[in-house]
Amino acid sequence: MRLTPCFKKVQMRLKSISNIAKITKSMKMIASTKVTKAQRNMETARAYGQSANSLLTHIEVVQKETVNPLVVAVSSDRGLCGGIHSSVSRAVKRYMAANHQEASIAVIGQKARNQIQRDYRENIIIHFDQVTKVGPLWLEASMIADQILGSKAEGGADKLENGGTIVFNKFKSVISYEATPLAVHSAETIAAAPKLAAYEVDDAILKSYEEFTLANSLYWALAEGYASEMAAKRTAMENATKNAGEMITKLTLTYNRSRQAAITNELIDIIT
Repeated sequence: MRLTPCFKKVQMRLKSISNIAKITKSMKMIASTKVTKAQRNMETARAYGQSANSLLTHIEVVQKETVNPLVVAVSSDRGLCGGIHSSVSRAVKRYMAANHQEASIAVIGQKARNQIQRDYRENIIIHFDQVTKVGPLWLEASMIADQILGSKAEGGADKLENGGTIVFNKFKSVISYEATPLAVHSAETIAAAPKLAAYEVDDAILKSYEEFTLANSLYWALAEGYASEMAAKRTAMENATKNAGEMITKLTLTYNRSRQAAITNELIDIIT
């Protein structure tokens, strides 16, 4: 049977979609492997993060409303993981719209930065790319915290003097995550806590605790976000593989019907 251009086109589509299905299936398997490791790291980071912030709750630290707080958006540079980055950018935009138009923004990850800068380009004072390429690391979180705290020398952030909020995707399950704010406090705010007088703490120690709390909270946010991202990527690749399989089934059926019709027409021509 002579193949018509229509048959060749369907064959090419079948071949390309089959190759895409193989790629998405492989990516799903890789993401599934990474999810398990990311969950273990996240649970450890969550324990350290909650322990470090428990002192702030115990001494009843109260964050005052200020005009120019600091907002840290935590995402990544990777795509193909659904709307996980959009959830962070939407949460930041809602925060900015709620009487925080003058807030300074620090963005971790290229995806959220591209979305946030459409509305608040002038508010972004520092951004970080190529973070968590091999997973969340304490060293990266510490370096980011140091850059954020030291950016005032360049005319940018206010070193948390007006308080701050970290916005990240909190891992809830392998199919669920939620954009969550996490408050970070300056040494001055901690020093003004009502129950801090029960502890003998020097100003230098409070300053060190401010830096440690920011780095620790960033590491917690990075670990939560990375686990959420890997779970979202696994779900996205599973759905993509399923959709590719459905398209292959429909195209195969269309091709077989057209081929059978062509064969029937040729037989009719031979007989008549």
